[in-house]
Amino acid sequence: MTSTPSGIPGTADDSAELLPIASGARTRAALRTLIRPDRGRALLGLGVLVGATAVGLLVQPLLGRIVDIVADGRPADALTLPVVLLLAVAVVQGVTTTLGLTQVARLGETVLARLREQFVERALQLPADRLERAGAGDLTARVTGDVARVAEAVRSALPEMARSVLAIVLTLGAMALLDVRFLLAALLAVPVQALTARWYVRRAVTVYADQRVANGAQQQQLLETIGGAVTVRGHRLEEQHTEKSARRSRKAVELTMRSVHLVLGFYARLHIAEYIGLAAVLVTGFFLVRDGSVSIGTATAAALYFHSLFGPVNAALVLLDDAQSAAAGLARLVGVTDIEESAVQLPHQRTEAGAAVTVDAVSHAYGPGRTVLHEVSLTLRAGEHVALVGTSGAGKSTLARLVAGVQQPTGGTVSVAQSAPGPAGPSVVLVTQEVHVFTGTLAEDLRLARPDATDADLRTALATVYALEWAEALPEGLATVVGEGGHRLDPARAQQLALARLVLADPPVAVLDEATAEAGSAGARTLERSAEAALAGRTALVVAHRLTQAVAADRIVVLEAGRVVESGTHDELRTADGPYATLWRAWSGSRAAPHL
Repeated sequence: MTSTPSGIPGTADDSAELLPIASGARTRAALRTLIRPDRGRALLGLGVLVGATAVGLLVQPLLGRIVDIVADGRPADALTLPVVLLLAVAVVQGVTTTLGLTQVARLGETVLARLREQFVERALQLPADRLERAGAGDLTARVTGDVARVAEAVRSALPEMARSVLAIVLTLGAMALLDVRFLLAALLAVPVQALTARWYVRRAVTVYADQRVANGAQQQQLLETIGGAVTVRGHRLEEQHTEKSARRSRKAVELTMRSVHLVLGFYARLHIAEYIGLAAVLVTGFFLVRDGSVSIGTATAAALYFHSLFGPVNAALVLLDDAQSAAAGLARLVGVTDIEESAVQLPHQRTEAGAAVTVDAVSHAYGPGRTVLHEVSLTLRAGEHVALVGTSGAGKSTLARLVAGVQQPTGGTVSVAQSAPGPAGPSVVLVTQEVHVFTGTLAEDLRLARPDATDADLRTALATVYALEWAEALPEGLATVVGEGGHRLDPARAQQLALARLVLADPPVAVLDEATAEAGSAGARTLERSAEAALAGRTALVVAHRLTQAVAADRIVVLEAGRVVESGTHDELRTADGPYATLWRAWSGSRAAPHL
């Protein structure tokens, strides 16, 4: 179904596992599937363009008629009818061409929108570790550069290509009607044009595919350097990262220059074909007029027909440049939309009776030699709140994401009971410390979790997590624009917003991955109260940032080096003098012991 591109030296890390690229056959099949719902519009646009092109072909015979009238010395009023007809042809052709191109453009935009939706849907379903292995740059390059190339082709190249191909076919047919010998003369240019197209396509496919990969690697390096700028400066790694960025940029520039040289050679060969064809038509016209086989006007019309082919032929062949670039981008987009269902987020399976979540011998690795979980088994009973505790790197967040279904385990199974889902449908909702506030009104941001929620529902959810007071105090209340460019929410309020979305989604199982970590000590207690309220009545797995969260849990599970080493209540584990007791003493050593 799909194939993965080979690595290009200097463009991607050896460890990077790029997202797949669809084969040519699969890309064409996907394109046909995308167009199928709009076949009527495609046929209508094609039919109107055929009519417009056919009408336009009357220009050359009318000009030839004018030449014959002048050559025969006829009165000036004999020119009236041909001139009037030329004007009528111009008007009709202009109107029909506009209608045809409009239909083709609408078809292209519809297909592009459908492709974008499929791409985004599948990309959002991909496991996080799959995206991490590919690198953010690869996905970013596809969703920006590749989509832009395809969009540009749809908006300009597709309509022009359709019109050019029709013009070529119908013009050659018109030349045959004048005299088949004109057509044979014109066809002398075809071998050169065909060889040129073949020469170009064979080289362009590889160049443009490699260029897209190189651009992805370049973006990945820039993202890593900019995102880790503080660390880079702290370790004095500026020169190393600059060299890496420069090396990948040089590779991208090198491939760009190869494509430029390819295009220049392409144009040079096209000009040779034009000269051969035009010379052949003119020479043929000379002999036919001398022999009395055709009139001067007919020979003129034939020469004008061939000359009129310069534009559409060159456009069609030159558009191969855009077509190859767009095809390379389309293959990369289809490669993502075509990823097999087994590679994306899978529905949770049924658990044993009475269990809300069952983790059975789960292991997970982020690559060879990077195993972070080792045959972890865990059961969450319905309504139970379980806290995950452990030192940094113990595998807590990984286990939380596996339970939430964001990632799939490399070994073992994670099963979630298929109880009745909440209004928005999810069985499990994950809330992390990295909360994104989407641009839009506060109400719109909340309704992402439940689109049909009323304003009363939104206020109830906010009140549940103790956020209604500040929400109504915003300049325009729920209608206040938040997110980038809008009213800024501090980390604690952003987290409360995320917890309110959890309440609206109303899943039977909730996973909190250090969801109160961003509040700082001042807002910690408020956020913990919000989290407790949001989790009420649900089965919950909480990655505890503060051990006060563990104290309040029904059960505590301690992870160490990717393995469960302890499980029990706070009092049981504290008196067992094991890893949890050590963590508790270290955590509470500089704090007043909480009242239990």
